[in-house]
Amino acid sequence: MNFLRGVMGGPSAGPQPSGAETIQKLCDRVASSTLLDDRRDAVRALKSLSKKYRLEVGIQAMEHLIHVLQTDRSDSEIIGYALDTLYNVISNDLEEEEQEENLPKQVDDLGSQFTEIFIKQQENVTLLLTLVEEFDFHVRWPGVKLLTSLLKQQGPQVQQIILVSPMGVSRLMDLLADSREVIRNDGVLLLQQLTKSNAAIQKIVAFENAFERLLDIVTEEGNSDGGIVVEDCLLLLQNLLKNNNSNQNFFKEGSYIQRMKPWFEVGDDNCGWSAQKVTNLHLMLQLVRVLVSPTNPPGATSSCQKAMFHCGLLQQLCTILMATGVPADILTETINTVSEVIRGCQMNQDYFASVNAPSNPPRPAIVVLLMSMVNERQPFVLRCAVLYCFQCFLYKNQKGQGEIVSTLLPSTIDGNSVSAGQLLCGGLFSTDSLSNWCAAVALAHALQENATLKEQLLRVQLATSIGNPPVSLLQQCTNILSQGDKIDRRGSKVQTRVGLLMLLCTWLSNCSIAVTHFLHNPANIPFLTGQIAENLGEEEQLVQGLCALLLGISIYYNDNSLENYRKEKLKQLIEKRIGRENFIEKLGFISKHELYSRAAQKPQPSFSSPDHMMFDHEFTKLVKELEGVISKAIYKSSEEDKKEEEVKKTLEQHDNIVTHYKKVIREQDQELEELKQRINTLTSQNEQLQATVTQQVSQIQQHKDQYNLLKVQLGKDAQHHNSHSETFQMNGIQMEEASKLKEELEEWKNKHELLQGQLREKDSVIEKLKSSQLEMGTTEQSLQTSKSGGLEHNNELQKELEMLRSQIQLQSAEISKLQIENQKLQVMNTTADPVLGDSGAAAANNSELEGRLEQEVKELKSEVKALSEEKESLKQHLDSSSSTVAILQDEKSKLQQEVAESKKEQDDLLVLLADQDQKLSALKIKLKDLGVPVEDEDDIESGDQGDEDEDGDEEEQD
Repeated sequence: MNFLRGVMGGPSAGPQPSGAETIQKLCDRVASSTLLDDRRDAVRALKSLSKKYRLEVGIQAMEHLIHVLQTDRSDSEIIGYALDTLYNVISNDLEEEEQEENLPKQVDDLGSQFTEIFIKQQENVTLLLTLVEEFDFHVRWPGVKLLTSLLKQQGPQVQQIILVSPMGVSRLMDLLADSREVIRNDGVLLLQQLTKSNAAIQKIVAFENAFERLLDIVTEEGNSDGGIVVEDCLLLLQNLLKNNNSNQNFFKEGSYIQRMKPWFEVGDDNCGWSAQKVTNLHLMLQLVRVLVSPTNPPGATSSCQKAMFHCGLLQQLCTILMATGVPADILTETINTVSEVIRGCQMNQDYFASVNAPSNPPRPAIVVLLMSMVNERQPFVLRCAVLYCFQCFLYKNQKGQGEIVSTLLPSTIDGNSVSAGQLLCGGLFSTDSLSNWCAAVALAHALQENATLKEQLLRVQLATSIGNPPVSLLQQCTNILSQGDKIDRRGSKVQTRVGLLMLLCTWLSNCSIAVTHFLHNPANIPFLTGQIAENLGEEEQLVQGLCALLLGISIYYNDNSLENYRKEKLKQLIEKRIGRENFIEKLGFISKHELYSRAAQKPQPSFSSPDHMMFDHEFTKLVKELEGVISKAIYKSSEEDKKEEEVKKTLEQHDNIVTHYKKVIREQDQELEELKQRINTLTSQNEQLQATVTQQVSQIQQHKDQYNLLKVQLGKDAQHHNSHSETFQMNGIQMEEASKLKEELEEWKNKHELLQGQLREKDSVIEKLKSSQLEMGTTEQSLQTSKSGGLEHNNELQKELEMLRSQIQLQSAEISKLQIENQKLQVMNTTADPVLGDSGAAAANNSELEGRLEQEVKELKSEVKALSEEKESLKQHLDSSSSTVAILQDEKSKLQQEVAESKKEQDDLLVLLADQDQKLSALKIKLKDLGVPVEDEDDIESGDQGDEDEDGDEEEQD
């Protein structure tokens, strides 16, 4: 213990041992001591010496400290001292005193060397992972710091050991759930180092619910108003998402984009922007850009862009964009973020076009941004960001391109407000070279891959000065280009000329009318040849290359409409004035330039200084596309040109024919779809009619049942009448009542006359029924003949009607029987007149019989009337159903004929297409034999992805 007191600073007599000797004795004590307290004190002493004597402790004590970690795990205090000592030895985060005494290079070497010694045995890292799982603060926290330091020194090796360790990454993810903020925050730093440049670990961490936990921490800490913990969480999120398509898709599918919106809800009091808040918001904007980066797969970028629009994130970013008091670097990064959120997404681009700045009167956000771009007093990075935003707004947005160009056309210029076109023209012809370049590139993007707008822009007229006639925009560009050094400009004069040449090359490419307008000015070709032929300095070589490119475009896209500037004459001019080899050499200056290679790497214009702003990313694609074909066009003879033109015309004709046939086939497909839809609708109508007929059949069955009941009732009434007549004959024999009957005979005769009138009315009703019955029979016969080729359910309905008709005939027969019986009663009445002179009882019976007959006649009339009405309704239903069936059959036959005809026409068209394809392939083979580059349809449709791959290949070759 006296020895330890000496080490710890207590008084001791005699000479003091050196640091190395002291460390050696402490190491011996750690290795040989049997008491835990002695070993603990020795490790504590090593910890206190580890910062000052880092090298000696690392060399002599590391093995003993690792042994302590393995054997003394039951004592958390000695484990903590050992971990702290190893951290001091391995870590390069020294105090200021040590940093002043030691060189940084030596520090880096020591940390890396000690880390390599420690991880040489993979069991040491596995042991450390086990210790990190301990809940004890004195063990877990030093373990986290030590593991973080190991990852900083030898990241890839330690990552591989943790990756193959069972549950290695999962054990470290538990640090985010620790209730102690110190451990949780250091756990975030540990995961930052663990996830650097390792996609496998990034995926494991993401699927261990890292996004949910990190976003919760950011929310708990106050979003952008939080401290450095928020910054650390955002850096970890960037590690997980950047260049990792799987994690980006998982982040989007997990609806975590929606949770980013509150980050950008900045209050109105924008005056209090702390440095930490600026840093946090900057990282948040960068995280949004990671999800919509142009380097991501197009499908993933598009889905993230749509999600940001639907959740209101884009709207929130535009609010920051138009807010006041926002720091310049945050505003610049917000502009870049909005640019990539709207790039290539029509829905987002349309929304951005509708955003207005909170000014009086309100101005579109695009106009306000362009005002900043052409204002030379604005910061350079801000102007670059605005240019990038304008380029992204116009990327694959023909609608937006048309709106920008329309503000330049004479019919749409509004003199009361500043438009985007006026700002671009003002910047194009200002005395600031940077404004010239930005405006030229912006206007070139408005014409990108849009031949219609290139032609419309030729109509733009500019008033140069009072009293002079207006000149076209194309003419003014060439005038400024030819004057060049004569105009006093702020900035690089080469920059202005490069910008104008890029605009002219973009404008004239793939637009023969614009080439004709350019060649119509007799001063343009001599100026270009003069520029190319001169031997100028290194700075002017870039201008020479662009002039060669513009002259080559004028040859390649020349339609020979001007006699003095035909392709052959321009080639002869190059041969005489410049020389073909010299021309090709000057053309190659563009792609060999260093600034060209930088611009070709990514769409965002990022330049270290305004002098380096020379090339645009989209223009580099145009150069790669045209450089080869122009070189071949220069060496072609007139005969080859003629053959090529003939082949092109033939190909165009064949393409037109194929396009026509494709259009015809498309129209026929649409007609077939319409016919199928009509068939479906008619089928549904037919099913409805069948249901209606079924319902009618059930109604007829009900009428049959009612008729049977009526028939039974009529039979009972006939029997009742017979019994009354027999009773009447028996009463007629009684002669003693004849006197009473004579007295009542007169009354009975009067009643009898009334009865006869009623019988006559009954006869007329029966006659009407018979005539209607005959008409119904004829109608049913006509229905039967008209529906002979109809559907089966109509035949069943006809059978039912036949049965109903037979039943009605039986009913009429019964009625006729009743009529005969009535007539018999009349005869009986006439024969009984002399007998009934004195019969009073017979008169009473007769009156009772008359009342019953009258009642029965009335009932029969009502029943017959009801049956006739039902018969009429049934006949109407049958007529409608039969007509509908006939119409359906006619339409079905027509549809079948049309389908057969369309199939026959389609077969003929397919045969013609096959012939055309064979001719096209033969012509393409001829073109390839002649040396003309012919692109296949698959190559054309490969899109921007294919262009980027080719860009990479050419850069490697260069």
